[in-house]
Amino acid sequence: MSIHPSLKATKGNKLRSVLKRYERIEKIKNEGKWEEEKSAFGLIKGKVLKVKIKKAAKTAETATAGKDAAKPAAKAAAKTAKK
Repeated sequence: MSIHPSLKATKGNKLRSVLKRYERIEKIKNEGKWEEEKSAFGLIKGKVLKVKIKKAAKTAETATAGKDAAKPAAKAAAKTAKK
């Protein structure tokens, strides 16, 4: 019997919606809310932020690069059309 695709191990760095206990403690320490005498049980919840990369900046860069590359090709095509 095979394993369901949703249960297979993921390759790469996939976003998890739940942090492990040590990750939650690290996050609380970075925020400055952790005291060493506190118990590791009953920790406060923390948000896991999903970072989105804007595609508009990438498309603008590729569009300008595409226009610059198209200009010499258009000039060469115009010269051959005149002959």
